Amino acid sequence: MNLEEYFARTGYKGSLEKKDLETLTDIFQHHIRAVPFENLSIHCGEKITLELEHVYNKIVRRKRGGWCMENNQLLGWVLKCLGYDASFLGAYVFNPHQNAYATIMTHLLVKVVIDGKAYIVDGGFGVSYQMWQPMELVSGKDQPQAPGIFRFTEKNAIWYLEKMRRKQYIPNQNFSNSDLLEKKECRKVYMFSLEPRTVEDFRFQCTYLQTSPDSLFTKKSICTLQTTDGFRALIGWTLTETTYNYKENMDLVEFVTLEDEEVEKTLKEKFNITLDRKLVPINVKGFYTI
Repeated sequence: MNLEEYFARTGYKGSLEKKDLETLTDIFQHHIRAVPFENLSIHCGEKITLELEHVYNKIVRRKRGGWCMENNQLLGWVLKCLGYDASFLGAYVFNPHQNAYATIMTHLLVKVVIDGKAYIVDGGFGVSYQMWQPMELVSGKDQPQAPGIFRFTEKNAIWYLEKMRRKQYIPNQNFSNSDLLEKKECRKVYMFSLEPRTVEDFRFQCTYLQTSPDSLFTKKSICTLQTTDGFRALIGWTLTETTYNYKENMDLVEFVTLEDEEVEKTLKEKFNITLDRKLVPINVKGFYTI
């Protein structure tokens, strides 16, 4: 495990000397544009484990992606190696179909402190809720980014993240009412406290999320990757490509349904992923929006 190999994977060639926000942002953006948010292991007979060396080999050497416990653990390790003041937090993800936050802490994220200011760095959420820049941990302040406007609010030591999106233009009207489309313009994302966490706090969740029939991740095969102007996502057989600010205050959302034989080729061409085992796509309706 070494940083040079990690940066070769993400394509980052900038300075490693400065421990400032600009450098952090650059490292972070290279990560989210190179490393997919994906749960494909669950749907091709592999087990997801949280041992850092396993995560490193999977993402860096096998050129795969991972979910939050993998992506953000690796990102946290990189930042700590570089000398950043980085620590882990745990969040409860909002379920729009139940209109409630999860009762289990399933989302691992990174807090980084620079010159006395705290930032949330989250490289493990995917689709349109993936932040593109570290977010300053301040309550009630709009923080505009390319994906939309993010905002934290704090109440009784609990922090809430929400995101406001633009209007959407969908050329293929067959998908205009797709359950994958987020209908609300303002969407709750997750809530968290500032209590420091360790990877050990996520052992149960890691097993639960990849085995429980109630888990989103067993109901859908997901692979998403941020691009320079939006993101792409393969959910089951549905490929989505979104371009942010395609027109003023409007995102372009393009859908296509793949045949079984196109899935593997699409993973390679669009996400640079080659699987060792056969993927069995799945997309149970509901539970997930882009």
